[in-house]
Amino acid sequence: MAYTFQVTIDSADPHPLADWWADALGWEVEPSDEAFIRGLIAAGHASESDTTTHRGTLVWKAGTGIRHPEGLDGAPRVLFQYVPEAKTVKNRVHLDVRIGSDDPKTVVDRLLAKGATFLHDGRQGPFTWTTLADPQGNELCICYDNPDST
Repeated sequence: MAYTFQVTIDSADPHPLADWWADALGWEVEPSDEAFIRGLIAAGHASESDTTTHRGTLVWKAGTGIRHPEGLDGAPRVLFQYVPEAKTVKNRVHLDVRIGSDDPKTVVDRLLAKGATFLHDGRQGPFTWTTLADPQGNELCICYDNPDST
């Protein structure tokens, strides 16, 4: 049997990080269902301490997800989950953001302006990338075609 998966990113503050990644990828943050949350609290299955408010909306404190605009057929879901401990070492897994024909400098500059940190540039044969860290220190690579490799 083949399985599906979601990518889960640990975060000290998942909702702003999900917003950042949704913007970076052109994806959508999954909407919060406030009536559902309030119903679970009223029924005693959750408590107010399980929630927080983000951008004026009641949300689960534990995290949130983002999706490709075409849904799960476009790409796996990315979940941002709350963890209390800070990131301490290099990620063993990271996302490669493949930007196609978009201008790499424009993409990198946009993400830097939104809180990313430049780490380094890399190149190996036809593969070229810029490694950044998101606002909470998670590495990502902006991957693009190397026009000098032909």
